[in-house]
Amino acid sequence: MSSNAVQLAAKIKLGFNIGNTLEAIGGETNWGNPKITKAFIDFVKQSGFNAIRIPCSWDQYSNASAQIKTEWLNRVKEVVQYCVDDSMYAILNIHWDGGWLENNCTTAKQDAVNTKQKAFWKQIATHLRGFDEHLLFASANEPNASDATQMSVLLSYHQTFINAVRSTGGHNSYRVLIVQGPNTDIETTNRLMNTLPVDPIASRMMVEIHYYTPWNFCGMTKDESWGNMFHYWGQGYHSTTDPSHNATWGEESDVDKYMGMMKTKFVDKGIPVVLGEYGPMRRTDLTGDALTLHLASRAYYLKYVTKQAKANGILPFLWDTGGLLSRHNNTVLDQQSLDAMIDRKSTRLNSSHRTGS
Repeated sequence: MSSNAVQLAAKIKLGFNIGNTLEAIGGETNWGNPKITKAFIDFVKQSGFNAIRIPCSWDQYSNASAQIKTEWLNRVKEVVQYCVDDSMYAILNIHWDGGWLENNCTTAKQDAVNTKQKAFWKQIATHLRGFDEHLLFASANEPNASDATQMSVLLSYHQTFINAVRSTGGHNSYRVLIVQGPNTDIETTNRLMNTLPVDPIASRMMVEIHYYTPWNFCGMTKDESWGNMFHYWGQGYHSTTDPSHNATWGEESDVDKYMGMMKTKFVDKGIPVVLGEYGPMRRTDLTGDALTLHLASRAYYLKYVTKQAKANGILPFLWDTGGLLSRHNNTVLDQQSLDAMIDRKSTRLNSSHRTGS
């Protein structure tokens, strides 16, 4: 447990989310993914990642007294053990989990949420106390807070998290802990997160943000009156035949701006920043040259965001639900994107494809 947050951050090179699995409502396989296996974790490491974020649900496995089932605590511990056995770093959180925390950063719900937050984290931390510094705990996921009052409530949830984990002693006295910015949005975090919870152990805290900018490219699924989907992102990747779906904002200069914002706000002050989720969707309705251009621009996005995050001291964790690495047979499903993030080879299109789709 000797590494502080800055030293630990330097060891995390590229992270991977096991999304839509341990946080799935109804059970681990209920959102279409198989159970996590040791072989899959081995494969994630083999593919070039040295850290894993484990989104996790707890509320559905607890009773009215906020007692978590031992069977579930054991299953989560088993998955963490897979990661640590491979010398991989693991971030374990309380994910959306029905929204009991995320949707209730309000003074009306503050006491009830803090009571559950304390109960859950005492149990989680106690059950996993034996792991060394390869395990990091994260307070929440994407807590909805958009003004100073809600930010104050959110800070109380983070403070409860820190107090609960530290109170369990052992390795948890020194474990690196991660707190989320409001909405895990960079601009909102930069504006509202002007204080951090108090930790009795110095230099053992990180801040988490997510990056799905521009949403038109990363997650938008149909054209709207206020704007179109973006199929093509980045300099050299705009279409001449489908210009209405070229990105018009959120490109390289914005990546530079937002990553630099977090560097100034936190990294330069000795507080590492975790980019806990990022990644653009893959368009399934494109064909031919349009699809080729889209996939190239998508790979370029992953390459650029990953590179700029790391250049600003930010730790990138790709969001994946089974599209990059197959959970079923441990194969790479999207070599182009994997190569882009690891920067094994150039993702530029050749000149014959750059001018359009």
